[in-house]
Order: sequence, then C-alpha cells, then structure tokens
Amino acid sequence: MRSLTASFSHRLIAAAAFQLLAAVLATSASADAASSTRLREADLQQIDTIVQSEIEAGRIHGAVVEIGQGNQVVYRHAFGYRALEPRRVAMTPDTIFDLASLTKPVATTVAIMQLRERGRIDLDAPVATYWPAFARNGKERITIRQLMTHYSGLAPDLDLRRKWTGYSTAMKMTADAKPLHPPGTHYEYSDINFEALGEVVRRVARLPLNDYCRINIFTPLGMADTGFSPPARELSRIAPTEYVDGKLRIGEVHDPTAARMGGLAGHAGLFSTADDLAIFARMMLAGGHAGAVKILSARSIDEMTIPQSPVDAVDASRLRGLGWDLGAPLCANREQLLPVGSYGHFGFTGTMLWIDPVSSTYAIILTNRTYPSGAGDAGPLRREILTLMSDRLGTLSEDRIVECRRCLNSFCALAKRTFAHTTVLSGADVLAGDGFAQLKGTRVGLITNQTGVTQAGTGDIEALSHARGLTLRAIFSPEHGLHGDVDETVAPGAEPVTGLQFFSLYGETRRPSATMLDGLDAVVFDVQDSGARFYTYVTTMAYAMEEAGRRGIDFYVLDRPNPISCAVVQGPIMDADLKSFTGYFPLPTRHGMTVGELAEMFNGENHIGARLHVIKMRGYARSQWFDQTGLRWTPPSPNLRTLAETTLYPGVAMIEGANVSVGRGTDTPFELVGAPWIDSAALLSYLDKRRIPGVRFQAADFTPSADSYAGRSCHGVRISLDDRLALDSPALGIELIAALHRLYTNDFKIDATLSMVGSRRTLEEIKSGVDPKQIVADWQPDLEKFRILRARYLLY
Repeated sequence: MRSLTASFSHRLIAAAAFQLLAAVLATSASADAASSTRLREADLQQIDTIVQSEIEAGRIHGAVVEIGQGNQVVYRHAFGYRALEPRRVAMTPDTIFDLASLTKPVATTVAIMQLRERGRIDLDAPVATYWPAFARNGKERITIRQLMTHYSGLAPDLDLRRKWTGYSTAMKMTADAKPLHPPGTHYEYSDINFEALGEVVRRVARLPLNDYCRINIFTPLGMADTGFSPPARELSRIAPTEYVDGKLRIGEVHDPTAARMGGLAGHAGLFSTADDLAIFARMMLAGGHAGAVKILSARSIDEMTIPQSPVDAVDASRLRGLGWDLGAPLCANREQLLPVGSYGHFGFTGTMLWIDPVSSTYAIILTNRTYPSGAGDAGPLRREILTLMSDRLGTLSEDRIVECRRCLNSFCALAKRTFAHTTVLSGADVLAGDGFAQLKGTRVGLITNQTGVTQAGTGDIEALSHARGLTLRAIFSPEHGLHGDVDETVAPGAEPVTGLQFFSLYGETRRPSATMLDGLDAVVFDVQDSGARFYTYVTTMAYAMEEAGRRGIDFYVLDRPNPISCAVVQGPIMDADLKSFTGYFPLPTRHGMTVGELAEMFNGENHIGARLHVIKMRGYARSQWFDQTGLRWTPPSPNLRTLAETTLYPGVAMIEGANVSVGRGTDTPFELVGAPWIDSAALLSYLDKRRIPGVRFQAADFTPSADSYAGRSCHGVRISLDDRLALDSPALGIELIAALHRLYTNDFKIDATLSMVGSRRTLEEIKSGVDPKQIVADWQPDLEKFRILRARYLLY
C-alpha cells in the first residue's frame, strides 16, 4: 500500500499542472493573515433574513440551519414548515431529514476508511479483489480509490428505464455495468460508484452497510437519530420529500435507485438531524475523535480531504477528496484561493454539510426542497449562508492555510512555484513580442474582430498597421462584424483606424474571393472561438484557408485559448453529410481544441494544402478555462457576453433551431429557455427530476426583444451554472430536447434541431424515448475514436 505522502505527491504534480487559478495565489499571498476569528451568534443574525427570503420566494418551505465553531454551537434555528398538508407542521430543530448524497461521505466513505485502517481494504486495489463479479465487462482495473473520487468511468446511475426492484438485482446490474471511459481518465459523478462501495463494505465486514455504520460509527458517536430506514415511531419528526406516483414519501428514501434497493444503498438512504451531523462534524474537526471515542485516525481525515485526482485524467482539474468535494477555506477572499482547505457535500433533497478545519467551523443546512413536487431549490440558500460566514471570518493568507492544514504544504508550495509566471500569452502577443518577424516583407490580409487584441489592449488592426517591415493591405470580418455587435448579415465598409476597406465574410460571400486576396502574400487569422462545433468563426477560418491554399498564400493562425477548456471532449460527432457553415468538419459538439489545433486538423484531414503557420500561445495548459489564463475577456459575439453563457452555449444552443427562445434579445442569452406554449412549472419539475449535474433550474417568464418570439411573453426555465466542471453541456442540450419533446410533442418542432445536434442517430434516439443518459453513453465509442484522431494535432 502506498503511503499518504507518496500517493499524494503524484497528485500534487497533477493538480499543480492543471493551472488552478494562476493569478489567485498572488492575491492570496498579499491577503492579511486571518486572526483566530471567533464567530458569535450576532454575526450570523442575517441568516434569519436569508432563509425567510428564500421561503417567501417559494424555493423552500422550511429549513434547519446549524453552525458551529470548535465544540461550540454558534447558531441553531429552524424556519418555516416541514409539511403543508393536510395541515401545516412547523419545522423544528430536531426534524429528521433524508440526507440523500450526504450518505456517501457520512456513512460509506467512513466505513471504507475504517476498514482500510484495519488492513482489510487497500484503496489502490481493484474492486474485484473484494467482489470478483465486479470485474465483468471491462471493470477489472477499477480501484476503490477511483470509485471514491468518481474517476471510475462508470455511468451516473443504474438503468431506471426498466422495472426492477431489490438489492440483489441492483448489485447484479452494478456487476454487469460497462464503463463509459477507461478508469482514471474522466470525472463522472456516479451513484454506481458508491453503490459498489456499499457492497464492498458488506463483503469485507460481513455486515450490511446499515448495521456496520450503526455499530462502528453512529452508536459510538451518540448519533441516535441517524440511520437507514428510520423507525415508524419517528414518523412525526421526519420531513417529507415528494409525491411519487400519488404517494407522499416520508420516512422512505427519496432517491429512486435507493428506493428500488429497499432503502439501503451506499449512495443514498441515510436519515439524520442537524444535531447529529454536528456531532459528526466535530469528530472530523477533532481529527477523528469524539472524546474518548476514536472513529478514524487524523491521517485518514487528512487523506479523505485533500486532492486525490488521478494524475493523467483529461479533466483532472476537478479536484476531489475521498468521498468529499473540496473547496477553499471559508474566508472573505475564498474566491481568490486555491480550491483546497475545506470540504463538504450536498444532497439532492436540499441538504448540505460543509467543514472548514482552517477556521474550525462547520455549516449544516437541511431542507426538504423537493417537497411537495420536486421543484424547490436550496442552491441560493447554501451559497448565501456560506458567503455570509466567509465574510464574517475575514481574509486568509496561503501561509495561514498551510499553518492550519500542514497536509496541504506540498500542494501549495508546488502550486505557487508553478503559478509564479503563468499569465498566458496569446498568439497575437507572441507575434508582437517577436517584432512580427514572421511577417517581414509581406503584404498582409487580416481576418479579425474585437477579440483580436494583445494583452496590452492593442487591437490587431492597429498593431499590424504600425508594424515595420510589413504592409497591411486588406481586412476581413467574420460573422457579427469587426466589432462583434451585428446579429445579421454584415455589410462591407471602411475601417476607421486605417481607412482601408474591410471585406465581409458574412454577407454576399462567406469566402474571400480572388479579388479580395489579390496582391496578398499572407493571411492572418485572429478571432476568439467559443469551443463549440457550430460556432461559425472556425468555418470562416477553414474557408479562408482553402482559398489561400489554392493561391499559394501563407496562412497564419494566432492561437487563442478554448474558453471552456480543452480538457474534455463531449457530445455527438456530426454526421459528415450535414456539413454546413455551422459545421465544417465532423467534430463533437465540444471538441476540446484551440483554433490553431483545429486549423492543423482541417488542413491535414481535408487535405487543404494550405501553407499553414500556427503562432502558438505561451504558458497555456489544456485544462485552463479562460478566466484562469490572465487574459482579458472580450465577448466573442453579441449573445456570448459572459464565460458562464459560453459554458452553457454548446448545450442550450442545440435547441435554438426549433421554435424555442434561448434568451436572445434578453440580458441573459443561453441562460433562458422558453416559448409561449411551455408550462414553466411542468418543465421545471421534469428537469429537476433529471438531476442534471452542474446546473440548476428556476421557473422563468420573459419577453425577448429579438429573434424567436420577439415581443411575446415566453414561459420556461432559467438555467444557472453551478459547477462548470461537473457539467456535460451537450448532455444538457439533449436533456432539454428530450424534455420538450416528451412534454410538448405536438408543439415542439424537434426535427428543426438536427443541424445543431448534428447526429441523426441521436435525434432518433430522443424521438424513440431513449433515456438521455443512455444516449450520452452511446456517444462514447465514437468520442474515443475522435480523441485518437485529435491527438495527432494537439499543440499543448
């Protein structure tokens, strides 16, 4: 078995290489070291207002909030109601809640770590060591650690499309499950992981998970109200969750898979109170002890709550502990710190436990937000309370974090060295820094828009027009024009800085003509892409490459970051015969490449024959999102105004070919979906039940001023991005299409989405009622083939 230091050191290198918030550490280093700030109840009185506002907004009906520091309970209050019918029942501090996914860290993870301490489980051993049948269908190499970090490659959940019941049936389905990805390569939050871990506990300990946890965790800690399948005598204290098939679930697990398993599962099914969770949190803060009772060693606590991401995962910037999610400590400058130091977990029913060893605080927020129809939302409540706590605790320096959590010392030191000088230089910066040497003696045509700027803020047009030894002869603009503010065809005109006429490549022609290219020695392309297959700028680049190639004109691409990172590849591969201006090449929806890499691929695979030169970026890593590069954000087009909208775009844009508004003509395009014929409440309820990772939904009414339904009242949902690393944006798009087709078969013009979906098979699967999760699984073999092709052209 590898030591903690040895196994973690590999992950430190990986985590540092993922470019976690480069500029961040500079801010952290200058922050005032936090004093031992003590929280008082008076500091937290604003929570009363926060909770009441959420109740009045209808997102929850009641809540219990408990906050502690060290061994002291600082704040403990109940609000609203736990039930509304047949009579109102007030929420009380001792209300018992269905914890949903808090089962994973509070029960299953602790059980695994205890068995590990006793020498009965090796975290790096294959799961099949303890459960031989698990090796079926390519799972023989999946390890216990990969299950605990959600890097096993397994699907999000068992198949619920067919009718089945029973724990043994679920375990057979788990043993028969096929991975979507090779183990250790992709982050995929999966309930199957912890269903399997629960079975490992049963086999190794020779006790069902519920009995094991009761004997070894809950009873020793005095957590008398915690367990699976609470007794009927406690029914009056239990918060109901949702009506399922006309019956209100109260005291029965809400999670559909756990319910079919009889209420006993490693991923969900645990019930508890705020006071019991406070006992658990204090044990964690005390290094695994509660008085004379030892639950875990301090070493195990540290190992569970520091980064354990696999070294070579393509999306390993998603840092996970063992069973726990990770975050920066609770402090006023936490957004400027590396996302390590504190840890916690959320539950689908509206629950949260968050623990911060640096300030020795914990926060417990329990709601039954799914009551009565599944349409509530505890996300805003959780965020506002954590923000308030962070503000009250003051700022923190990196040194203070390491002083409090010495297990993070190596991680922070290595990250600091890595990030000392990591601001990315775009291709334009590199070209300018080299004095435009590559273009000396040439007559240049420039394809650009408002995104073609250097780090200093100088536009390409100005820079090239003033550069010595070359002549800027022609300017070309892509869709949306030179300034990125036109949402229709673009007319040619005079460029104001140089007085040169600029040619439009989104007007009467979408290719530069022989006349436009006459007299040029080189064409330079510098436009920021969005990272989605159907964004037209890369088609403009490809068309220009073809025309330049035919005439022997050198073609330069000034490379820029993929704003939504190059770490992952997602979505269906476009059918080759659907090639169009919104789909130049058979790419997946989210291709995970830079424009320079795409240029190399197009030139090689389509045999364009262009004399291509890619001016590479410096200091860029594939896992970086745009806000981690140090480059200034310039909206690439009128309706991609923020990085959040750009992140949602590959999914939400899939439906805009149909008769649905995606928020164009509002202040938040691609964060809205609606139409006059949609019932907001019905769509919200359906999408909430789908449990789509990374986003949350709210009912929304809006009136767009442009595009579909301009001037008409639309009803639908607002989509909020909660976790960009957890989001599979093309999967979100398929979920939206499937929801609209199922709820509004006669109104929604599903066939009109084909050009954006790009795959006839995917569209037919949706129309046939195939579960979107299965559709995503069906993409994976083709995506693996694309990754092999893509690897030939990667520059970083």
